[in-house]
Amino acid sequence: MDARSDEEIRADLSYLFDKASQALAARMGAVLGELGMTVRDYCVLAKAGAHELTQSELAELALLDKTTMVVTCDHLEKAGLAQRTPSPGDRRVRIVRTTEAGDEAVAKARGVIDELYAEVLGVLAPERREVLLDALLALVTHDGPLSAVEPNPHAPRRKRGV
Repeated sequence: MDARSDEEIRADLSYLFDKASQALAARMGAVLGELGMTVRDYCVLAKAGAHELTQSELAELALLDKTTMVVTCDHLEKAGLAQRTPSPGDRRVRIVRTTEAGDEAVAKARGVIDELYAEVLGVLAPERREVLLDALLALVTHDGPLSAVEPNPHAPRRKRGV
């Protein structure tokens, strides 16, 4: 438990983002675990499903390093949820696609995640939810101050994708 006052905690933006992210990731891990899926599995499958993305593009979107992406794709292929095929333009590059079973797994997972998000955001009045989501979107997209920030290559590694 944090012994700091609310004002001290409010002044620690990094702590607020990290704590919210860790708590949400733990909750997502629990609900997805009940479906036999990890947060990383879901993250990769959900991002791959609607697009023709290379393994590198998908790794970037999922905030995964290349090695973790390879291990994740190996696991998803073995489970029959995804497949990698050579790119027509460059046979050294692999396109990651979901299988029919992968699409079904994503749809099930999306349902439990939507319920979780509704529960988490349910503590806020509807207008406050919109303000929060709009503010976060403004911070991380387009020309927002956090949109193009690259991770510190010297920082300790940790799981990053969702």
